[in-house]
Amino acid sequence: MTDRGTAAVSHAAPALLFERVTCTFAARTKGTDGGRYTAVKDASLAVAPGEFVSVVGPTGCGKSTLLNVAAGLLAPSAGDVRVFGKRLSGINTHAGYMFQSDALMPWRSALANVTAGLEFHGVARDAAAAQARDWLVRVGLAGFGDRYPHQLSGGMRKRVALAQMLILDPQILLMDEPFSALDVQTRQLMENELLELWQADRKSVLFITHDLEEAISLSDRVIVLSAGPETHTIGEFAIDLPRPRDVAEIRMTPRFVELYQAIWSAMKSEVQKGYAQSRQI
Repeated sequence: MTDRGTAAVSHAAPALLFERVTCTFAARTKGTDGGRYTAVKDASLAVAPGEFVSVVGPTGCGKSTLLNVAAGLLAPSAGDVRVFGKRLSGINTHAGYMFQSDALMPWRSALANVTAGLEFHGVARDAAAAQARDWLVRVGLAGFGDRYPHQLSGGMRKRVALAQMLILDPQILLMDEPFSALDVQTRQLMENELLELWQADRKSVLFITHDLEEAISLSDRVIVLSAGPETHTIGEFAIDLPRPRDVAEIRMTPRFVELYQAIWSAMKSEVQKGYAQSRQI
């Protein structure tokens, strides 16, 4: 999804800007107004160049819908999305997308999965392989390039997916709960890996997670969404924890606890509302 030939863009504007975005779909169940379901309504948020922003909210509140809008995979029913000041129409060619589930091609080795994007952009095979080997080293998988996805652990597959996205040098990283399926220890290792790679060149990141601790540990700012339907932003919190961070150690600090309590206070009632709605389905 990254346009490697795009001319340099101005960083005076936000890297990503949602302006009163609404997403309405045909309803799956009876009893909705006019057979329509509004998942997101008048949602506004921004991600500055080089900023790491996480979005949290109740399960099913539309977090992934917003990410799909940011990627250009879904056009909003109303409102605008702007990328470095320009209105987004079609695929966001400045962004890389890391999915919640494994999106690796099972018939390709780890090395071949990482080279895929470069090959699709016309990079010569030898040059693409050289870059891919370098990225496998950077994500801690030196010597695993000939392994296939089924031969890799869950954490290793996530490292391959991370290299697959970053090798294209996107200016914006869109990440949809990428570590949610991992065990706690592997997840923390991957979170630290991500922070180390991000710290090197400060891409703009929009990170979707249901885990408030993860959001605080990683981010410069956390945005809270309401329960659906008609999800909208209900608050945002600056995360003033020092960098660089170790995600396990930072969670033991008094300031982390203060931030957690403040954000949870803002979202608790929405989580309870979302849970009650899910039990009625």
